[in-house]
Amino acid sequence: MRLDKWLWHARFFKTRPLATRYLEKGRCRVDGRVTNKAHTNVAPGMVLTFALGPKVRVVRVVALGERRGPATEARALYDEIDPA
Repeated sequence: MRLDKWLWHARFFKTRPLATRYLEKGRCRVDGRVTNKAHTNVAPGMVLTFALGPKVRVVRVVALGERRGPATEARALYDEIDPA
């Protein structure tokens, strides 16, 4: 699944174009490597690191998801990892 689509499904961004613009600025790491491509593929087990607001989010992809559902469904797509 595309990274921008996954971030949108997981409800980190309100719209997919917002996720795409964020990724194109090179503000996200996938398994420790900086990426500026929204079409980067993600799979379960990958670790994403990105800053949203004042907080740095480090999450492990657990599932890909079929749709952008409610927040409880979106929360099941990832595990939070402590960035410290």
